[in-house]
Amino acid sequence: MNNKVVPFSTLLLSIWAAGVWASEPMFSPSSRWMTGDWEGLRTELLDKGYDFQFSYQSESAANLKGGFDHDHTARYTDQFNMGGAFDLEKILGWSDANLQLLITERSGRDITNDRLADPRTGTLGSSVQENYGRGQTWRITTLAYQQKYFDDVLDIKVGRLPIGSDFDSTGCVFQNNSLCGGLVGHASTVWYNSPVGQWGGRIKINLPHQTYFQVGAYEYNPTLLERNNGFKLSTSGREGTTYVGEVGWTPTLGDAGMLGKYMLGGYWNDASANDVLKDRNGNDKQLTGQAADELDGRYGIYAYARQQITTVGGDTKRGLSLFAHYAQYDKRSSTLDWQAQVGAIYAGPFDARPQDSLAIGLSELHVNPALTKNQRLHDQALSLDDYNNPAYQPLQHAEYAAEIHYDFKLTPWLMLRPNIQYLANPGGVYEVDNATVVGLTVNTVF
Repeated sequence: MNNKVVPFSTLLLSIWAAGVWASEPMFSPSSRWMTGDWEGLRTELLDKGYDFQFSYQSESAANLKGGFDHDHTARYTDQFNMGGAFDLEKILGWSDANLQLLITERSGRDITNDRLADPRTGTLGSSVQENYGRGQTWRITTLAYQQKYFDDVLDIKVGRLPIGSDFDSTGCVFQNNSLCGGLVGHASTVWYNSPVGQWGGRIKINLPHQTYFQVGAYEYNPTLLERNNGFKLSTSGREGTTYVGEVGWTPTLGDAGMLGKYMLGGYWNDASANDVLKDRNGNDKQLTGQAADELDGRYGIYAYARQQITTVGGDTKRGLSLFAHYAQYDKRSSTLDWQAQVGAIYAGPFDARPQDSLAIGLSELHVNPALTKNQRLHDQALSLDDYNNPAYQPLQHAEYAAEIHYDFKLTPWLMLRPNIQYLANPGGVYEVDNATVVGLTVNTVF
């Protein structure tokens, strides 16, 4: 047997050993992992190129006040992640190559859908529990091969992966979805962020002065959103391709080297789409009763900036960072025409707790005026003007979301994030009462 390959039985033995032996015992406050180092086996596997990763995230939320349904209830969602990063240079001798695997499972219910938004309109993408959605099921989120050339100047990645893992990639440090991850995936029906992966790839060129340029192409296949297609590997149901381009700058500013990240990008999808407002003759479809105009494609742009502006005693791991994020969508076919967010993150706010962080974020989700007009024409055509009539189509305008939270980094493997969120006009409907929500995120690395 090839001694460079760790068989699956060894992996199972490793997991079992976590409960029996540990050089760092289970639940050690100094360990990287909750299950310890497996009597040194985990470190040995890392040295050989096998970085197995297991984690769990739960998000709870309760509405204190407001929303469409004023019932003071709570909801719980969670996500389990398993997979790894495998250094193929150590394992197979392939220079500057690695394999990435991530399998995810989501479950639970979202209070935004259940209580906060009018069920006749649904949400706009500001779920107060960001790990809900895209089907509560198991999925292959990432199965990708990455190869670098010329001292990392050229970086190629292909496989099954979310678009947001490489483009408009900002990470997620908020529980409210409108402040989490790539904005484009919140309103664009052709851009899939995690946990949904699709076949595709990208080519990235790292340029001088901490700049880069990258382009990518990804399968557009709506059947991948279906609950039973989490492990679907065929391209049946494919409707087109999403093409993406991005330029970026990742400077380190000042003598301390304060980190920054700046991005500007856009996408084009070549699949057909229905016009929100117009029929095939260019008239309002609600008045004519004709089928919607069929568009030849969809597009959008985005921009992001984040910059650390202070340190604590020169320590760049602590200090204040500011961020701003904007996305604009195709007005002809999208629910939103734009979304924006701003915020601040202070890492290490107290000397006694240098690993903690405090953050505040604000976002606006602006409804496409063409969609609002379409809703108004619907009600006028049916002579509906009473919001409480079940047949009435509520008019959507804009929703505003805010979150403030504190991250308690209790150990390297356990983080608690209590938070307070405020939603003005949930679902973009003025008649829905503003909502105040308390939440709690728990991140665990096994």
